[in-house]
Amino acid sequence: MYQSKNLVVTFGIKICFMKKIVLPVVFILFSATIALSQKNYKVVIDLTSRDSTSQQMAVRWANEIIKAEPTAQVEIVMYGQGTALAVKDRSAVTDALANLSGNKNVAFKICSVAMANQKIDKSQLLPGIETVPDGIYEIISKQHEGWGYIKVAH
Repeated sequence: MYQSKNLVVTFGIKICFMKKIVLPVVFILFSATIALSQKNYKVVIDLTSRDSTSQQMAVRWANEIIKAEPTAQVEIVMYGQGTALAVKDRSAVTDALANLSGNKNVAFKICSVAMANQKIDKSQLLPGIETVPDGIYEIISKQHEGWGYIKVAH
């Protein structure tokens, strides 16, 4: 009799211990599953080419991302020769850029260093283009914040 009573007490302690361990673990796993299912889609697109095909690719990719996930945040960063996308008389995608710049989740950033090197004045920029002190630093900062990265190249 003593042995069976001891067994019941031991079994009761194990159940109590399991409740204290298993329930929090299940809760954590459930919470993690919900957190991972939340969309947090952010991508920075790196454009350094003046080529019209590269400009079209960058804008097309931004459009495709927004269509696939309307809450996504997309930023196209232009530096080097990629500044052509943002300049009134050089951009091959003026209309498409105008359509996208109306979306609050899409940003177009141009490097101030590249603008100075190419003697581009802010007055030459298409509407909706923002300047950043350094394009490379902007991209690195976004990556540090967990943004995805796409390099436009063909």
